[in-house]
Amino acid sequence: MTMFDSFFARTEFAPWTSELRSATVRRSDPKRHGDLAGWQTIVEQLPNITPSECHLDRDTVTFGLASDASAEQLQLLHRGLFALKPWRKGPYQLFDTFIDTEWRSDWKWQRVQPHIQPLNDHRIIDVGCGNGYHCWRMLGDGAKYVLGIDPSMRFVVQHSAIQRYANDPRFDLLPLGIEDMPNTMACFDSVFSMGVLYHRRNPINHLFELKSLMTPDGQLILETLIVDDAEDGVLRPHDRYAMMRNVWSVMTPAHILSLLEQAGFRDAACVDQTVTTTDEQRRTEWMQFHSLAEFLDPDDPSKTIEGYPAPKRGLFIARLR
Repeated sequence: MTMFDSFFARTEFAPWTSELRSATVRRSDPKRHGDLAGWQTIVEQLPNITPSECHLDRDTVTFGLASDASAEQLQLLHRGLFALKPWRKGPYQLFDTFIDTEWRSDWKWQRVQPHIQPLNDHRIIDVGCGNGYHCWRMLGDGAKYVLGIDPSMRFVVQHSAIQRYANDPRFDLLPLGIEDMPNTMACFDSVFSMGVLYHRRNPINHLFELKSLMTPDGQLILETLIVDDAEDGVLRPHDRYAMMRNVWSVMTPAHILSLLEQAGFRDAACVDQTVTTTDEQRRTEWMQFHSLAEFLDPDDPSKTIEGYPAPKRGLFIARLR
């Protein structure tokens, strides 16, 4: 049994199972990930503990209480989870272990929640979901099923560690990029793409890919870096932006709205704009590498270390009809 069997057992995705299975096998090939076997061993050695309660509707996604396990089990759990760092999206509480992630992802969810159509009974896909924090919050808001995709095997393994205790069949995470998704798979009521658009060489193609996954009445939730002003509405960083190599374009809200219209979306709106602060993205014990504070100009935090406008994020909502 593999960590992906629960997804491939779902009959509603049968028309695309073969294609998705091939992509999953290719993406999760241990030859592509030198550390994968070690990560999987860590998860396999996590103690068997049954959580007495779970909370998906809290800022800190929570599984279990300290009283559910022995002191030895709790020590083994903390050691194993810590060995899977860096943890970037969260926060989580697993029994007595608090995972203080790099991102306060709950803050983003607080910005998203007021603006989206209720998720009750929705089938959802979260593109670039990381370890799946926001997917858990979607389930906490009533989603029927969530599929997360992210090509990083570390994030997939972190998710499998959490699922060891959650054991929730309503959430699967596959090690895929959106380019691996069949363009006939229009079966998701809500499609989330948060923190992906600026990593795509051709952003309008990404919008078409997202559109291909949506039901006719579906909603798109797009969250991305934005810039207040740029020539032709697009800032194209040279080499790096905030120390990230793969930022191809940072666009103005007006330019993004224009692309959404060109891609065939309707009623598109930018519903939130928020500057990222070093309280929301920061170094912690669970993510000990450089974070936002090191990516900003030390003499002028309104700029990145490369001299571009500091990170600001926009939230866009759109529909097909």
